[in-house]
Amino acid sequence: MSSKSIRRFIVVLLTVCLIGVFLIDSSAQKRRRKSRTRRPSTPRITNPAIYEPPANENANDNSNSSSSDSTNSSNANEDPEAMKQTIRDLSSQVNQLNTKISSMEQSQRTLVDLERLSRAEQRSADLWKQLRDVEAQQADLQARLEEIDYNLRPENIDRSVAGFGSMRPEELREQRRKSLENEKVRVQKQLDQLTANHSRLETAIASADADVERIRKRLDAADQAALENSKTATQSEGAAPAPTPTPTPY
Repeated sequence: MSSKSIRRFIVVLLTVCLIGVFLIDSSAQKRRRKSRTRRPSTPRITNPAIYEPPANENANDNSNSSSSDSTNSSNANEDPEAMKQTIRDLSSQVNQLNTKISSMEQSQRTLVDLERLSRAEQRSADLWKQLRDVEAQQADLQARLEEIDYNLRPENIDRSVAGFGSMRPEELREQRRKSLENEKVRVQKQLDQLTANHSRLETAIASADADVERIRKRLDAADQAALENSKTATQSEGAAPAPTPTPTPY
């Protein structure tokens, strides 16, 4: 081959290479422009995959739990003394709760009885006051009745009309006697009414005093029972058996 043909071949080859380089550069610039003008796409949120343990692990867990349950049940069955102690503890707690409830109920009944006692005593005091007032009125009316009887005597009637100058002294004495008798009737009616009130008040006072006495006895009995219960509880606590010491290993 001649040198001229070699030179031509080299020139053509260089030309082709330059053209290829220019084409590659222009395509790269176009891609860069497109990538710059392209909007950023929104990020996609993907949920993480849920871990599912293999069947072997579940089987192992179930076998472990079943084995632990069987172990616990076997331990419980093998230790009846612990079960008996638990039952005794629960029974003791129930007894304590019952005792507290009974004490609360007894305290409530005591408060109610105290209120009833206060009202019964107040009622008795009011009735006694009314009785004293009635007795005072009865005393006044009885004194007035005795005074009327004294004035009804003939000599006292004559003495009372002797100061009046009248041509008919008999009429004056009759008027004086009728006036005194009418007053005596009125006073006697009032006295009878007071006597009836006196009897009614005595009956009511007897009932009120009986209520007071009954409530006081009930309160005394409740106090005595509470004292005995406290003594019994103290004795039972003092007489509780001491815990048995555990043997020390040699």
